[in-house]
Amino acid sequence: MHLAVAARTDVGRIRKGNEDSLHASANAHRGLFIVADGMGGHAAGEVASEMAVEMVSHDLSDLNDLEAPDSHERVANALRDANRAVYERTTTERDKLGMGSTVSALLLSETRFIVGHVGDSRIYLVRDGHMRQLTKDHSLVQEQVDAGLLTPEQARRHPQSNVITRCIGMADEIEPDVFDGEVRVGDAFLLASDGLTGLVEDRRIQQLLVSRAKPERIVDALIQEANGNGGNDNIPAVVVRVLSAESTGTDREVTPIPPAPAHG
Repeated sequence: MHLAVAARTDVGRIRKGNEDSLHASANAHRGLFIVADGMGGHAAGEVASEMAVEMVSHDLSDLNDLEAPDSHERVANALRDANRAVYERTTTERDKLGMGSTVSALLLSETRFIVGHVGDSRIYLVRDGHMRQLTKDHSLVQEQVDAGLLTPEQARRHPQSNVITRCIGMADEIEPDVFDGEVRVGDAFLLASDGLTGLVEDRRIQQLLVSRAKPERIVDALIQEANGNGGNDNIPAVVVRVLSAESTGTDREVTPIPPAPAHG
């Protein structure tokens, strides 16, 4: 595996604490990347997201063959186990009542990726200059978009855009989305919560990911723009670029970070 990776989370401009968690690791066979957006008062969101990331990363630590027959079920079970643990804690600790977390996890090998997803944190893929959202939000407004009641742009501005219909810890059982796809050299992936995707337009995200700047620069630029647009939530971001073997150690920035579009 030859990957260039950057991962960072920022508290934002409004929140006093950071309830989001992330994970980024790789071995010779595959990379594992996770973003979790916690929710719940009295730091319970932080507990939920940390529990979810810790459990999912532990359960998947030895999943190296992404084409194994049980690979999808292992990802689904990791998310179910995390859900059960968080849910049980909400029922036994009064101050944890109502806590939960989104989880979006990406496993990458040289040929395949697997995504496990619950909630409205997102994973994007940029390939050959085109970007697509791999995950589908488990949210009230997404259901209305699917029903033809809202356009994607209306959903983005909707006052209930942060109401999710599925998350880790919401119920004793959940059904995660798990799917896979092909990986190619040059692919770039972004994992982010709605603290980023709700404040930075998809067109701008695509512009930055296509820029071929180093992942560290892209992550910094995304977080800076989310803060510049209000920073009303925590802002985690993981950027992963798939490199050719020849580029290892020489992942040079071939274009600068594009300037942010002028407003007004």
